[in-house]
Amino acid sequence: MGGTPTIEVPDGQTYPLMQAINENKSQFKMYGWLEVGANGSTNNKTNASKGIASNAPSAYDVYANTIQLDQAAFYLERYPNTAQTSHVDWGYRATLLYGTDYRFTTAKGMLSQQLLLKNSMYGFDPVMMYFDLYVPEVGHGMNVRVGRYVSLPDIEAQLAPNNYSYSHSILYTYDCYTQTGVNATIKANDHWTIQGGISTGCDVMPWTTDAKLTGNVCATYTWSQGGNAINTCANSINDSKYAYNNLAAYYMTWYHRINAQWHTDSEAWYQYEREVPNMYWFNAANQSTSTGQYLPTAKTPWPETTFQYLPNLAAHPNAALPVNLNFGAVCTDPRAPVTRQQARCFAPEFAFTNYVEHNFWNNTASLNIRNEFVDDIKGQRTGTPAIYEEHMVGFDFWAGTTITFRPEVSYTHAFTQYGVSGLNIQPGASISNLEGVSQGAATNPLGLGKNQALTVSADLIWHF
Repeated sequence: MGGTPTIEVPDGQTYPLMQAINENKSQFKMYGWLEVGANGSTNNKTNASKGIASNAPSAYDVYANTIQLDQAAFYLERYPNTAQTSHVDWGYRATLLYGTDYRFTTAKGMLSQQLLLKNSMYGFDPVMMYFDLYVPEVGHGMNVRVGRYVSLPDIEAQLAPNNYSYSHSILYTYDCYTQTGVNATIKANDHWTIQGGISTGCDVMPWTTDAKLTGNVCATYTWSQGGNAINTCANSINDSKYAYNNLAAYYMTWYHRINAQWHTDSEAWYQYEREVPNMYWFNAANQSTSTGQYLPTAKTPWPETTFQYLPNLAAHPNAALPVNLNFGAVCTDPRAPVTRQQARCFAPEFAFTNYVEHNFWNNTASLNIRNEFVDDIKGQRTGTPAIYEEHMVGFDFWAGTTITFRPEVSYTHAFTQYGVSGLNIQPGASISNLEGVSQGAATNPLGLGKNQALTVSADLIWHF
């Protein structure tokens, strides 16, 4: 449950650095970790300098056949005391992140030029910057969070030690990551916890033109003394009209404890954007313009785009070329003629994932099994209209209290439309190639790719 500390539960976390400083006796904490990851994959077209992350849509091991610094994280926090009823308490958190994983947490307007303009392999992001106010007299306790925080629903988490496995599900990769706003969480009784708030939308900062007043409402019902919990969440309520990550997103997660060693977590979401521009106009091969695209008009709208100087392109050595920041939709068969192409369309997606977890070796290790299904109907999230299935088996091993090692193997299959491919390419390249070819352009080798991939990966986390 995001957007709140755990209410009526004391902070039991300890950290090696704070143990050295004051034996973990203060509410103030300073801690973090370094995470290094590596993978070997049947995908072989990764080129970080050109933005080709060929393991996509898998994450966070998105660059195939590499060793990388995924996360160097540093926390400064004061955790509010929510296990008492005598006084109002407060807390805060500042989380600083550097590594390849910044590309998944970046919010537009917050150092986002690293990703959206430069597509840098490594970058920095202040993932969380918030203040908590805890009021014990409301129900069993109420927390109000103000600032930038991780979005409320989901099984998985951005920050490495909080996640079951090194990689993340496709379901998790393409929904909302962070929000900036105000969120209240009230534990009404031992069964019900409700949340509500407003933000400026998914992964956008308040000062950007994409910011929209966005509501969220979530409710969690817990029973079996915490052995079962169902969370339902409308995480972004606004007009859902196409803008940067302006998703309407509806979630349901179910946690079930089978016994002391086994539990399972399931999540489903449905999300969409309205009036999404047809990628056809951006990817076209109309040579009447210097860039090759149709000019952006009401009938031929482009998706959200920026222009950047790319001197390494011989064809346009002095041009500021358009770069797509936010996928449009594949509204119609890209091989269809211009007369059949829509300007905009409705772009929905739905997904389901399940985790099965087994703890062993006195809770110092676990078996992680993930199975998922994702249908990106119009390709608005991944760049390719496809049904994806993904299956992962991994382990989580602790060596003492400071080292975590997480090896895994995963298989991904993309069932695509129109004869395109969805893996081992720059996201969206296969559709872009087909749309260009259908209008007389030459075949682009990036449009080939694969539809099945096997990846073996692992990460090592050093906690301090």
